[in-house]
Amino acid sequence: MTLELSAEEVLTTTRSVRRRLNLEKEVSVEVLRDCLDIALQAPTGSLRQDWHFVVSTDRDQCREVGTIYQEVWTAMVTDEYLDASASKQGEESDRASWLNMMGSARHLAEIFPDVPAIFVPCITGRLEGTDAMTQAVKWGSVIQAAWSFMLAARNRGLGTCWTTVHLQREQEVADILGIPFATVQQVALSPVAHTLGTDFKAGRRKASEDFVHLNGW
Repeated sequence: MTLELSAEEVLTTTRSVRRRLNLEKEVSVEVLRDCLDIALQAPTGSLRQDWHFVVSTDRDQCREVGTIYQEVWTAMVTDEYLDASASKQGEESDRASWLNMMGSARHLAEIFPDVPAIFVPCITGRLEGTDAMTQAVKWGSVIQAAWSFMLAARNRGLGTCWTTVHLQREQEVADILGIPFATVQQVALSPVAHTLGTDFKAGRRKASEDFVHLNGW
């Protein structure tokens, strides 16, 4: 069952969900497979599809991976880090928005061990030392597919959030999930859970004029 959102609604209301994840309700494998079928329709460089998508609804696995995420995040985001980063924000409203986001991120770290499902996009091969074009093809393919998964999840009442801090302990996560670390590289980690309510709105963004360059820079 889907929310029957329009394409524009899905694209503009798929948020990084941290505070509104339902930790009690299980996520069915069938729904995850539906989302993955959509993800596999994403463009991929030279039609190679040299990607892998690891999903788990095993609570023990999710707890182990979530605990690693929690430990890395907590060690990295200290009060000193928050103070230094907040001071780099521009206007007072920007600082307030950033601190609110970080509060949301802290909440995710605290609850990550309890999420009912996780999603880990991966690529075949490891990119250490590869040239820029090879990296662009690899990242460009898998990220589009992962985003398609997240859009499909949104339309099915599921929340996701793209995170990467666990990569500091990538091999430990690989061992938990049975990912062959030497030949498969993880790209990200996302919790997957039914959302508490489905009324998400478009996010606050800076004006397009700050980023869009028409007919040249």
